[in-house]
Parts: sequence; structure tokens; C-alpha cells
Amino acid sequence: MQENRATAPLSKVPEVTLGFWIIKVFATTLGETGGDTLSMTYDMGYLASSLVFVVPLVALVLLQVRARGFIRWLYWATIVASTTAGTTMADFATRSLGIGYLGGSLLLGGLVLAALLIWKRVTGTIAVESIVSARAEWFYWITITFSQTLGTALGDWAADDGGLGYLGGAALFGGSLAALEVLRRRSPVSPVVLFWAAFVLTRPLGATLGDFLDKPLAHGGLDLSRPWASSLLACAIVVMVAVLPQRAGRHPG
Repeated sequence: MQENRATAPLSKVPEVTLGFWIIKVFATTLGETGGDTLSMTYDMGYLASSLVFVVPLVALVLLQVRARGFIRWLYWATIVASTTAGTTMADFATRSLGIGYLGGSLLLGGLVLAALLIWKRVTGTIAVESIVSARAEWFYWITITFSQTLGTALGDWAADDGGLGYLGGAALFGGSLAALEVLRRRSPVSPVVLFWAAFVLTRPLGATLGDFLDKPLAHGGLDLSRPWASSLLACAIVVMVAVLPQRAGRHPG
């Protein structure tokens, strides 16, 4: 067994650990404040901001796919790029196109499910440990970008239309993640299904936390400067990526 694991091909995504989830939540929070900085603070609008963020996202995904192994800085830069692009794309869909938070959540949720189903049909598995080919990696990043976009719409729906507010929404999604951890430990539910459910839910958690940081006091936020909040979150992510142990996941054989 030890030899099989040692010789199994390495994935270019990190092993899923507690550190992985901590960085992911900070990255999704940065995605919310960073996306809103361009679209709202600098008044570029949702479509123009989306185009600005999509360009580095595509470039980073290409670098990630072409990389020969797991590079922590490249991986997390690509995650941050996907979550900032997801913020402005979700806002464009829900606000500029006028389909609302619920309509946007349903549309984007359908896209996430479609990406996962096509990925499963083409490669036979959607487990992140099995991402050792360029084809699987493209599916991975497409699914991630859709999930980041879905998470923004879902977070806005819970906080605004659902009447929970930003902290209430964060509590809802944080509690849902805790429930998934209980299921992981005590139920026969597929770990792959639980992973993707958790991956989706970290995005609305970050979205509600980001809105809490930068929305006006009258709306239930702390009214922090979006550029400053984004800078602080980016610095925290850099420190965590440098300090927290990370290694490439391994194909199960």
C-alpha cells in the first residue's frame, strides 16, 4: 500500500485539509470585496469588471494546466481570480440582466450541476484526487468558476431576499458547512459529493462576510473601505499560503 501511494501520480491541486478550507474562505471573501471594488467603488460596472477579471483568470488557468506539478502560489492565485470574476459575473446576471438573486442562483446552480455531470461522463470521476490530466483540470476550473459565481448569487439571496442580513447569512452557510463535516464523519454519503457541496457553500459564506465588511452601517455592514479590506485579506492569504502546510493530492491509484 505504501509503495502504491508513493508511486501514484501527483495532482496539481492540494490535498483537502483544514488549511485548504481556511484559505478558501478568505479567498472567497476577498473575491467579494475585490469584485465590488472594481464594479462599485471605481464604478466600472459589472460587465466591464467581469471582462477585466476574466482575462487574468484565463491566463492563470492556462498556466495551471501547463504546470508540471502543484505550485501553491499559482493554484491560490487562480482560485482568487475565479472568485473575483465570479462576483462580478453573478452581479451582472442577477442585477444587470434582471433575473434576481433567486433566478441567478437557479441558473448558476444548473450550470454547476451540468459541468459536474459532463465531467463525470467524460472522465468517469469528479473526485479532485483524480485530477492528473489536462482534460480533468479544465473541467475542474470550469466547475470552480461556475461554483464561485453561484455562491455570490446564493449569498445575496440569503442576505437580502431571505432577510437574514450579512451575519445571519454567514451563520447559515457556516452552520451548513459544519453539518457537512458531521455527515462526512458519521454518514455513508459520498465524500466527493460532500466536497463539492462544501466547495459551493464556502463561496456564499465568503460573500456574506465580504458584504459585512464593506457595506454601509445602515445596511448592516461595517462600512470599511473596499480597497483596504481587499488589501488586508490579500495579505492574510499570502501569509497563510506561505505558512500553512500544503502538498499535492495523490491519485488513489
